[in-house]
Amino acid sequence: MKRLLSLLAALAAVQGAAAADLVAAWRAAQSNDREFAAARAERDAGATKREQGASLWRPSLQVSGTVGVANGDTSISGARFSAPGFGTVDGANFDTSINAGTATRWALQARQPIYSPERDANKRQLELSADVSDLQWQEAQQALMLRTAERYFDAALAAESLRVLQRQQQSVERALLEARDRFKLGDAPVTDTHEAEARAQAVRAETLAAESEITLKQAALSDLTGWSEAETSSLVLASGAAPQDLPPLASWLADAKTGNLQLRMSSAKVEVARQEAAKYKSEVAPTVDLVASVAQDRLSGSGDYGSATNSQSNALIGVQLNVPLYTGGWRSARREERAHLVDKARAEGERAAQQVALQTRAAWLGLTVGASRVKALDEALRATRSRLDATRIGRQVGERTTLELLNAENDAAAAELALLQARVSLLINRLRLAALAGRLDEAQLQAVNASLLATKGNH
Repeated sequence: MKRLLSLLAALAAVQGAAAADLVAAWRAAQSNDREFAAARAERDAGATKREQGASLWRPSLQVSGTVGVANGDTSISGARFSAPGFGTVDGANFDTSINAGTATRWALQARQPIYSPERDANKRQLELSADVSDLQWQEAQQALMLRTAERYFDAALAAESLRVLQRQQQSVERALLEARDRFKLGDAPVTDTHEAEARAQAVRAETLAAESEITLKQAALSDLTGWSEAETSSLVLASGAAPQDLPPLASWLADAKTGNLQLRMSSAKVEVARQEAAKYKSEVAPTVDLVASVAQDRLSGSGDYGSATNSQSNALIGVQLNVPLYTGGWRSARREERAHLVDKARAEGERAAQQVALQTRAAWLGLTVGASRVKALDEALRATRSRLDATRIGRQVGERTTLELLNAENDAAAAELALLQARVSLLINRLRLAALAGRLDEAQLQAVNASLLATKGNH
């Protein structure tokens, strides 16, 4: 039974490790990351703005009712009174009085906007705000992809760095043991022992720091994805090769200018500012509405002349024109303010375009130059390993000192770590370049993930 449980646990660990690739991390982050959940809620809220904009030109219907206690006094003099059998009387007086009577009022009003430049601007603003919300959602998806990739590779790089340092620590400790044995035999000076001891302690300190680093990096990835310790411990790094068919920089700059999500949002914000300014483009802003209303007022009770009831009903249907003639300079001040805000939004968009272009250049150079750098570092690693092997043999035959061996061990470890970091940088630049052009999606993530899986298979 114990063997069976051990086999099942091992199988579960293998399955968990197999699932811990970059695309799996991205999919897990979509349901676990709180920042992404907030972006999703913001997108859903923004989608309602289109309906809000459409509702501005739909008819509105309002009903109101009032019940209370009121007094009413009416006095009419000099009236003409006529009734069947009474003839006509001029100079008649009529008086009514109701004290603390019951008053009721109800009204039903309908309004259909016909002409309103301000409503047009508000509707356009809401539609543009909904478009911005869609772009923000796309940007949130790209940001989560980049954040997931960065944390994934940070954790993977930390694990690889720890492995390199642990191998170096083992090699340095073997060199220290050998130096001690040779010193006891009188075959090496005591300085060899001291040098090996100092280097062993230094590498041990670096290893402890790397252990703390990997714990933090794996915790950050776990916070993002909700993965277990077994999953965050089964990450791999790829060769980090740049795409072979990478288009020229000019093509990427053109794509970034038209497809970058931040620039598209900046353009939309400029248009929102223009629509806000359009509300105050003239001193006179008339509106025309089709209106209809039905209302009744009723007051009943006892007064100075006995019981009485006053009732009044009215109905109306027609066209209403509203023209603000003078607002004390408020509209002109608002128009000037909004014009300056349009200039501000335009300047911010131009600054964002410059930043995106610079970031695109950096990412493109990171890919083109980075690929050559990876090849150079790979050759450097092979050379340092060959030098290390030669130094070990030379130390065994007495042609190399312990210090030279320790330096060779250190150079080999440093070359391996530099190569790992360059590979990660290449992969991140590949994703960043796609994001800057507005192309980063799961297909791009799958392409990077394919290199991870290929490398994992080779392991």
